[in-house]
Amino acid sequence: MTTLPAPLNFGPLLDVAARSNPCAIAGAALRLENQDNYVLIDASGQAVMLHQQVPRRLQLPHWPAGHLRLAVMDGMGGHGHGREAAEATAAGLLRMPPCATLAQLSQQLDALHADLQAQFNPPGLPRSERRPGTTLTLVELPPGQAPLLYHVGDSRLYEITPQQAAPLTVDHVPATMFALHGLLNESEWWQQVHGEHRAQISQAFILGNAFDNPLHLEDQLRALDRGCLPPFLRHLGDRRALELRRDALYLLASDGFWACRHPQLWTARWPELLSHASAEGALDALFGEFNAHPPPGLHIDNLTAVAFRLA
Repeated sequence: MTTLPAPLNFGPLLDVAARSNPCAIAGAALRLENQDNYVLIDASGQAVMLHQQVPRRLQLPHWPAGHLRLAVMDGMGGHGHGREAAEATAAGLLRMPPCATLAQLSQQLDALHADLQAQFNPPGLPRSERRPGTTLTLVELPPGQAPLLYHVGDSRLYEITPQQAAPLTVDHVPATMFALHGLLNESEWWQQVHGEHRAQISQAFILGNAFDNPLHLEDQLRALDRGCLPPFLRHLGDRRALELRRDALYLLASDGFWACRHPQLWTARWPELLSHASAEGALDALFGEFNAHPPPGLHIDNLTAVAFRLA
């Protein structure tokens, strides 16, 4: 299991911890390549990402004091170079300037998506329908402003209170595509996305999107917002400002945590397990319980999480 090489400084207002595990169960015979990644940038420009599956710490030049960035990526294991795609995205996030508005954040990340798409499909080579991809769920925290969310794929941001573990993102999966076209109602969507394990994806960073035609990948990313989401999902747009609660723990996580037969039964335990803990304590509890009592019907996968809460 990989943890932070040394504590970062997120200032007096935010408590943050991160952890990544290339195999879901300690001692399992199967050892996976860790295709997940994460990025942390603290209040002084100290940054951590995984480089060749090991935490790498860097000092970013000219980073404004107090500006924070947190992100989780999950490279697509069914495609070639999933780890490389997640790692290239993480490195790009360290090069990307700090963003103070949603428009700026979207512009910068859409540009990074296009640049990395060209890098993995350079001119002169046949356009590959199986180019690599990665999820990207990112929270940008400009000082004195509301946090900003940018989300692509099926990693998730959860808000965990003593009452519930509520997802704050919409998975970019076929069920969501069907809901966009009015082919699934609310209960059907929740059952397929949160009540079952399905390993398909309809959009990923670098990969592109297949929301309009599942047999063809479009190069661009499609932001799901109030204009296209069904009424029961309109409050969960991909790119929006967040309002953090003081009684909540927030969890950026890859889908290895709910890749099991009945994921909602497992995530329903998170409020009791995590809601009152510090960020580091929450990850101790989450990884410890997952390792000691894996949920039934588990599909072995990488596990990566960034926990944060208002201090």
